[in-house]
Amino acid sequence: MSADTPRTPIYKDFALIQLAIIVLVVDQFSKLIVRDQLLYRESFPDTGFFRFTHTFNTGSAFGIFQDQNTPLIFVSVIGIGILIMIYRSQRVPTNLLRLSLGLQVGGATGNLLDRLFLDHVTDFIDVGTWPIFNVADASIITGLFILAYIFLIAESNEKQDAGPTSGYGWCPVCEGEMRTVVGGWRCSTCGVKERVLEVSTEASTQVTTGDPAL
Repeated sequence: MSADTPRTPIYKDFALIQLAIIVLVVDQFSKLIVRDQLLYRESFPDTGFFRFTHTFNTGSAFGIFQDQNTPLIFVSVIGIGILIMIYRSQRVPTNLLRLSLGLQVGGATGNLLDRLFLDHVTDFIDVGTWPIFNVADASIITGLFILAYIFLIAESNEKQDAGPTSGYGWCPVCEGEMRTVVGGWRCSTCGVKERVLEVSTEASTQVTTGDPAL
């Protein structure tokens, strides 16, 4: 894949879109069941560490910015746009990034639909003293943690593992991005590895494709 190769639009990434749709459907269906079966502030069971408690939130996560539904609709739209931009910034998005963005897009869309049609977000998962939340909230938070891992921890590890060589280019197997590791390169998408073999004391090198032992 050359630098001029166009990036795949997010709506053509069927795995990511399918994950987002699954999150959206589970979120909306679970909220529908709760609204149908439980009165407002009613819990099932009545007591316990884990319960289903029907409530709603006119603010954002954990009850902040109450009664700000309209501004939060715009924030949600902007947030989804930022997720799309993050996807577009990667020439070959990794599976971990696609998992993170799929969870967040599905969750953000679920809460956005609530705000558009109900003027509030339905919450029902009641765990101990933790603020009551829903499937969309859990998906968004999980996706954010994965995203933080990708950009803070994984990238830091890649830099620490990097050897003196860099800029190999693109994977010859899947055209994913080749990242520098000790002694060669590794594809960030399919994991294929290539190593540099020293053939003389004058720093001549030979590249071996697909070496699994690196």
